[in-house]
Formats: sequence, structure tokens, C-alpha cells
Amino acid sequence: MQNWQKRTALLIGEDGVGRLERARVAILGLGGVGSAAAEALCRAGVGHLLLIDHDTVDETNLNRQLVATRPVIGMPKTQAALLRLRAIRPDGDFMPAEQFYLPDNSTFLFEWQPDYVIDAIDTVTAKLHLAGACAAHGVPLLMCLGTGNRLDPSALRAGDIADTAGCGCGLARVMRRELRRRGIGRQAVVFSTEEPSKSVCPSEHGRHAPGSIAFVPPAANGSCITSAPIMTAWLVPQGFVRSAGQVKPSGRLSKAWNTSSQGI
Repeated sequence: MQNWQKRTALLIGEDGVGRLERARVAILGLGGVGSAAAEALCRAGVGHLLLIDHDTVDETNLNRQLVATRPVIGMPKTQAALLRLRAIRPDGDFMPAEQFYLPDNSTFLFEWQPDYVIDAIDTVTAKLHLAGACAAHGVPLLMCLGTGNRLDPSALRAGDIADTAGCGCGLARVMRRELRRRGIGRQAVVFSTEEPSKSVCPSEHGRHAPGSIAFVPPAANGSCITSAPIMTAWLVPQGFVRSAGQVKPSGRLSKAWNTSSQGI
């Protein structure tokens, strides 16, 4: 255990630090939620991170994305994230993957053999395929739903996709329907119970661009992603069992996991 991990060890013990050190987490999407998740996991001591994004840092990202600073505008987000994480932990095993996750470009993710996957992407087709592929491979997945056009971080929740009924999130409604059609009955999600606000200014260049603010997307990571399934899975082993390649929680967290063994 390194000196910088001692404060963490005071809270979770050296065994917990070791478990995080061995964990392999893939993060798809390095926007407001994904970039905050990557940094939180790095600081928590997760030793192996796969950073997946095809986009570059834009000036419009400065208001909410941890990877976005003026010196890296125009740089691929994977490289900007890598620079930031290396500044925190130079010896970390952080792998950038500058590509889209698509149905016909997905094998690279599972060849990396993740223990856990965070979905912080906003493309419905990719999210649906990822959910089915993770279920088929027995890899726990946490899916982040919409955080745009919202102002209240206290309205964020972690739960099952069924819990999103009535939350007012269009993406959640589509995912509930399409996951059900694919035979995926359980899916861990992070979502907001806040009704989305309407944009008060026109979208730029006529495109639909949701409004955003600094404290909501990172809170989706901080309050839900790292604090619930990932940290508990690796720090409270007595509450979990490995069976047929899957990690399953016991007790109150059981709904917040994708435990389906069915594919797409």
C-alpha cells in the first residue's frame, strides 16, 4: 500500500484497498458523468481503468466536465483524461480507447476483461447493445440516464430501471421499453427524479443540446456510481457471491444490479 492510500485504508482497511487495486473498471463516455467517475475511481484506488470515448474536448465542456481545461481543448477526451489521472496516480494502469462503442465494434471491451462497466454514453443503440452484451458476458453494468436540463443533484438516485417509471426522463422511458423487449428484466441505473427543465435559450446552430451545469453530472457519479455498487462490491465481499462469472449483491442492493444472463 502506498502512502497516498493511507487515509482510504483508515476507512476501508488494507484488504479493501487491495481489492480496489485489483479491480478492472471500464468507463464508456468521458463527459460530465464519465470524467467525474474516472477521477473518483482513480482517487479511490481502482488500479485498472479502461477509458472509452471518441470525442475531443470542446470549449462548451468547460462548465461541467473534469477533463475539460483550456490547455486541452481540441485534444481527444481519452488523452485529456489520461493526463489528469496520471497527474494523480502515475503508476495506474489506465488504458485510453479513442473509439465509439457500437454493435459492430464492441469486442475490444470484453477482451479487456472488465469486472465492472459504467455506461455514461447517450446513444440509445449503444446503450441497449451494451446492456445485452454485459448480461451475456456476466459483467455487472451501471447505466447512467439523463442528467441534462436538471439543477437538483439531491434528486439523483441509484436503483433498478423499473424504479424510473414516472420520473419524467425520456431516455429512461425508452430504455425501460427496449430492455423489456430484449428480455433484460433487471438493470442497474442512475437517474434523476427531477422533471427536466426547458431550455431558456435557443439551441446552438439549430441542434438540440440539453442545458447543463457544473454540479449535477459529477453528482451522478459521486453520490451513486462510486458510492453504491462499485465500492460495495469490492469492499464488502461477504455481501456478494461469484457465480457463473457474475458478481451478485445480497440484500438491499440486489435490485441495483444487472444479474440477467440473457443476451440481446
